[in-house]
Amino acid sequence: MTATADLSTLTGDYTVDPAHTTIGFTARHAMVTNVKGKFLDFTGTLHLDGADPSRSTASLDITMDSIDTGSPDRDGHLRSADFFNTGEHPTMTFRSTKAESLGGDDYRITGDLSILGTTRPLTIDLEYYGAAKDPFGNERVGFEGKAEIKRSEWGLTWNAALETGGVLVSDKIKLNFDISAIRQA
Repeated sequence: MTATADLSTLTGDYTVDPAHTTIGFTARHAMVTNVKGKFLDFTGTLHLDGADPSRSTASLDITMDSIDTGSPDRDGHLRSADFFNTGEHPTMTFRSTKAESLGGDDYRITGDLSILGTTRPLTIDLEYYGAAKDPFGNERVGFEGKAEIKRSEWGLTWNAALETGGVLVSDKIKLNFDISAIRQA
């Protein structure tokens, strides 16, 4: 594969490739360790405007039942009304409202994140990893991104007090995105 290092040469519509993309999160558990998880079912699109990154857009739809932390009991609890209430709120969405170049390979995208029927702004810092044509003829582009949220701002308030002080689940959640997207013809 031949990689292209300059995003300014890329303009077009891309579909997020779920087989080569990870949308994950990390939460502090019991005040002593991190629990990591990811979502296995999602769709997404990007419109890149290399000449004017401010005209770029992103959209994600995440199926909440696809949450996977490696523990079926914990995943079931996260799907319940204590957390995501997936029966009533099956999808989490992100729709960009602003994109900007921070210089070099660094970008920032701001948009509306909707969880449990609550929509709030979210800013994601991204690093452009490059573009390449894969062995199957697909033109790919890659980004890594990160953001932090306070889950309570979206109504995710369930918790349990610990005997030693503190709580079972942190309010601060770290989000991470490893994105591979394929250019559409």
